[in-house]
Amino acid sequence: MSVLDSFNAPGGLLQVGGLPLARLAQRAGQTPFFVYDRSKLTERVRLLRQMLAPSIRIHYSIKANPMPALIHHMSTLVDGFDVASAGEMRMALDTGMAASHISMAGPGKSDQDLRGAVGAGVTVTLESQFQLEAVERIGRELGVTPRVALRINPDFQPVNSGMRMGGGARQFGVDAEKAPAMLRDIADRALRFVGFHVFWGSQCLDSRTVIAAQRHVAELVSQLADLAQDLEFVNMGGGFGIPYFDNEHTLDVGAVGAAMQDWVEPLRQRLPGTRLVLEFGRYLVGEAGLYVCRVVDKKVSRGETFLVTDGGLHHHLAASGNFGQVLRRNFPVAIGNRMGGENLERCHVVGCLCTPLDRLADDVTLPAAQIGDYVIVGQSGAYARSASPADFLSHPQPVEILA
Repeated sequence: MSVLDSFNAPGGLLQVGGLPLARLAQRAGQTPFFVYDRSKLTERVRLLRQMLAPSIRIHYSIKANPMPALIHHMSTLVDGFDVASAGEMRMALDTGMAASHISMAGPGKSDQDLRGAVGAGVTVTLESQFQLEAVERIGRELGVTPRVALRINPDFQPVNSGMRMGGGARQFGVDAEKAPAMLRDIADRALRFVGFHVFWGSQCLDSRTVIAAQRHVAELVSQLADLAQDLEFVNMGGGFGIPYFDNEHTLDVGAVGAAMQDWVEPLRQRLPGTRLVLEFGRYLVGEAGLYVCRVVDKKVSRGETFLVTDGGLHHHLAASGNFGQVLRRNFPVAIGNRMGGENLERCHVVGCLCTPLDRLADDVTLPAAQIGDYVIVGQSGAYARSASPADFLSHPQPVEILA
């Protein structure tokens, strides 16, 4: 079953949140637009609550999708937010989430970022000696004791993670072997140490890799626990991925949840009263989003059919294959007003930009489309609009809808 089949399509017309595609386009007032299904966001958090150990707290990483309405909805579902800038922090605070349940990570935090976080009472996740010294200075200037955590670059490197964020030489965090010295340094300063953050990777679909990584993180934190007292939380990272391409499978969250029992209870006994946090971004929002654009031209060039749309890589860089893919592969695509159509044709779906890189789908079989039809790109809820070069060629910005 295609991931797009989960969006109800009676009579061949795709629906999101109970609204048919035509109504969504009317609500957007234009194409292209993004639409996110709030019921799928709710269902995904509910699945994690059911599958993971009951003591696990769920945080949403706002960088995956910073749409304000979506963040407000997520604030009713999750236990905290992870942010990577002062702008994201302000959006998180606007939801009413307690500052003590918001943490700021990132290897290149500006003085403005740090000052905003310290002043607001948000936890600053330290990733270098320079950040440690800057936070202490800002705390003195503001007359407050900064809340800090330590992000650790672990001494293991997952093999099957789609994007490796830990292990080896990284710009992220403090190397695990240097963590003890930095913890002693923190203890000697006017700082309030509240937690650890160990982020090992992301976009992993292999449950065995996730299980092994979580066990390694638990062991690492246990080893460092003697150097830190009264920990409020340990952010174990996340790493859960979603399938984008035909040869990919869904992560077995049940297997991950079952294996947690091996480390959750020992770690809770080791750190009583400490919140154990898993941080998720694309896993919470990726499959809940669609990108919708319209066919504005149809042409045949030397025997190959091209559907030219008013969308493209300036709105959805990832779908074009230019956001980390080594070999370009197609995201799930469909003709939204001809779902299940029988008159099929081979075609390429391209954008409106003046570059051959602007392709939304290569050599796909779709219901024969006409000018004015809607092209739908699935798995578009994470790292899409906000991770794309929207100013390229000065086309209008896409609208976003939470349905």
